[in-house]
Order: sequence, then C-alpha cells, then structure tokens
Amino acid sequence: MLTKLMCCAIIAKEGLVKRVNSFITKENGEVNIVAIVVLIGIAVILAVVFRKGIEKILKSLFSTIETNANDAITA
Repeated sequence: MLTKLMCCAIIAKEGLVKRVNSFITKENGEVNIVAIVVLIGIAVILAVVFRKGIEKILKSLFSTIETNANDAITA
C-alpha cells in the first residue's frame, strides 16, 4: 500500500514538474504581460501626478460615508 502511494506521489510530482516547466517556457502570453506592465506603470504615474486630487476625493467620500452612517445610527 505504501509503495503504491509512493508511486502515485512520484507520478504526480513528475506531472507537476512538466506543467510548471511548460508554463515557464511558453511565450504565448509575452505581449499580454508587457501590456499589463505598461498599464500598471501608467496607473502608478497617474496616481503620483494626481495624488492631491485623489486624496481630496477620498477624504470627501469617506467623510460623506461616515456622516451618513452616523445619521443612520442615530435616526
């Protein structure tokens, strides 16, 4: 029974290793990865440029939510 389990574990490990190697070596999604990295970079730059405006909007939003929540609790 133990040897059968060991054989199954070895076979599963080999299959997993093959899948991981296949995933690492495939280049089908390379263009998509580059596009995602570029979009993340643009988002970070925009966040840095408009940081003050974003802070004001978020403070206003959370203030409104807090006020409405307090009004709902006391009413």
